[in-house]
Amino acid sequence: RPSDGYRHAQGDQLKKVVGPPAKKAAVRHLVENQEMSERRACELVAVSRSTVRYEAKPKEDEGELQEEIRGLASENPRYGCRRIAALLKRSGRQVNEKRVHRIWKEEGLALKKKRPKRRRYGPKGEVVQKAERKNHVWTYDFMEDRTERGGRLRILNVLDEYTRESLMIWVRPWMGSREVLKALEWLFLTRGAPEHIRSDNGSEFIAAQVQEWLKEKGSGTIYIEPGSPWENGYIESFNGKLRDELLNREIFDTMHEARVLIENWRWEYNTERPHSSLNYRPPAPEAIKPRWVKTPEVSHKSWLN
Repeated sequence: RPSDGYRHAQGDQLKKVVGPPAKKAAVRHLVENQEMSERRACELVAVSRSTVRYEAKPKEDEGELQEEIRGLASENPRYGCRRIAALLKRSGRQVNEKRVHRIWKEEGLALKKKRPKRRRYGPKGEVVQKAERKNHVWTYDFMEDRTERGGRLRILNVLDEYTRESLMIWVRPWMGSREVLKALEWLFLTRGAPEHIRSDNGSEFIAAQVQEWLKEKGSGTIYIEPGSPWENGYIESFNGKLRDELLNREIFDTMHEARVLIENWRWEYNTERPHSSLNYRPPAPEAIKPRWVKTPEVSHKSWLN
């Protein structure tokens, strides 16, 4: 007979690997097929008899909630459980996140885990001039994609670091410093000039005419250290979301189609998509929120009205 210490150690290890449903199934198997008493089976599986005997009683709206979760997951296949729960609460349904997570697992809707990247060790610099208010620090960066026929898509993303609002996603077959100036000129006219603008050391951003033009407008430039993308984390995170939720899912026949779909995604990102760092509210209402209103005290109803 195994010692008590050994059985407790085995039970602790089993708790880390197997959940209550699997333990209940194991106890039933031992009782029905191995002619073992329930008490002995529960002792071996390290589960209480009350847990084995408990039968969950589904709520009346369980089926309706399952349909809603499946529908939202189908419309937003790259959203996780927490964002789906935020969308349900926004629609007016009073639901606990744990309940959504349980149904999420039962329906097999969990997202495929990404393969972890190889960790690289080295000196890390601090983020210079963190944004403290709207239009304090903007950040911009380029992405690339292709149409179905192989045409090049050059994508310029511009983001407000404080509000997380996507100010522009400009799509062109090619872009240099002149095109960057055109985009900034339009944004400065419609949004006002930021105090600082952050970027990497790409040739389009460090061009003399870009630096001179920004200086004339009163905007300072912040260039990250070469090979230090973590110093420009907001735009890197935004690029990853755009790639994961749209570019990797869509095939663009033409550039015009790409522009339309990308602009639709930008509108959804700003007005509907729950943002985890904004208490699962979209960025655009945060951009127009009065300064005296603190983010944690604002409910989801305040920006819906």
